[in-house]
Amino acid sequence: MEHWFDFDKRIFKHFNYLLILQIIPLLAISSYLVNEINPYLFTKQMVYYAIGGIAFFVTVFVPWRQIMWWFAPLFYIANLGLLIAVELVGKTILGAQRWIEIPGIGITIQPSEFIKVSVMMTLAYLIHKTPPPEKGYGLWKFLLLSLLIVIPFVLIAKEPDLGTALVLLITGYGILFVIGINWKIWFAIFIIAGFSAPVVYQYGLKPYQKKRIEDALNKPSYQVRQALIAIGSGGIEGKPKDEATQTQLDFLPVASTDFIFAYLGERLGFKGMMAVIGLYILLIFNLLYISAKYAKDYLIKTFASGLAFLIFVYMGVNIYMIIGLAPVVGLPLPMFSHGGTSFIIFAVIFGILQNLIAFKDYSRYNSDSKITMQHKDFH
Repeated sequence: MEHWFDFDKRIFKHFNYLLILQIIPLLAISSYLVNEINPYLFTKQMVYYAIGGIAFFVTVFVPWRQIMWWFAPLFYIANLGLLIAVELVGKTILGAQRWIEIPGIGITIQPSEFIKVSVMMTLAYLIHKTPPPEKGYGLWKFLLLSLLIVIPFVLIAKEPDLGTALVLLITGYGILFVIGINWKIWFAIFIIAGFSAPVVYQYGLKPYQKKRIEDALNKPSYQVRQALIAIGSGGIEGKPKDEATQTQLDFLPVASTDFIFAYLGERLGFKGMMAVIGLYILLIFNLLYISAKYAKDYLIKTFASGLAFLIFVYMGVNIYMIIGLAPVVGLPLPMFSHGGTSFIIFAVIFGILQNLIAFKDYSRYNSDSKITMQHKDFH
């Protein structure tokens, strides 16, 4: 027992506690706002936090460095199988076929949420196995890694869920950009993307997706107009709860989920919005710092940079959507909007990253699965 107590103490010494401290204010402000909007949803939020906390601590103690070689490809293939199952037997909610219902218990799962973890994990394993040369990966390796990103992107976009698909695409290629791809490949991609954009818009998007883009460029939708009224009425300092009429009188739709940033503006004003954006920026910079600090540990580098891109894209698209500068898509504000699946996925990714950081200075697991510390690091 004494050995295991010693082991636990040493593991927790290597945690990045700043990451955890940076998340707490976001959860606190979110809970405060959700409770004001609907106390029942606040209770559900606490349940999600509890499940997310359990998921975090479970993933922290899974020996990822030892099982990644078989778990990552298996998890990726299983996720692709679920995405294909959505196409065949998926449940349609509000016109989108994105969910699979588990028989007998009536619970639905959204496989597109889990694929983010499996893509990140598979990229991390393959990059760790064959690190990039000094000038970055060449064309062949780039195409191989791209396949891992593009296949689930196409399956998710067909659901249709273009918002989540684009998050996956940007995060995946963001990781490759940080890891290192030959600059000539990026140059060619930008040229091709520029010339093909009009064709993709004309023939690749569905009519309702085109309408959302046109609304964002011209006349904002009803939801966006109500969100702008809420933000504008909050002013610099915000308004008391009873005077926040946009939310209290239900003018602002989905105030606790996709449009919670608008309620934040109505209640806590410009200062509150800037504080929350500041918290996100500091968190993203810390993740990028971790990625740079462990530049030669490609498992940490991939997960830290991937998580930074994931938070940045979710936050950027959600806020731009609310202020009418981007089309309305169903992307929540990360770890802030009310909802369970997205929060739990973030908890899992943070748990894996903390595990990789904490176990960095451990030697390999020996045959009886115990862990021994490297002598030089602790003496």
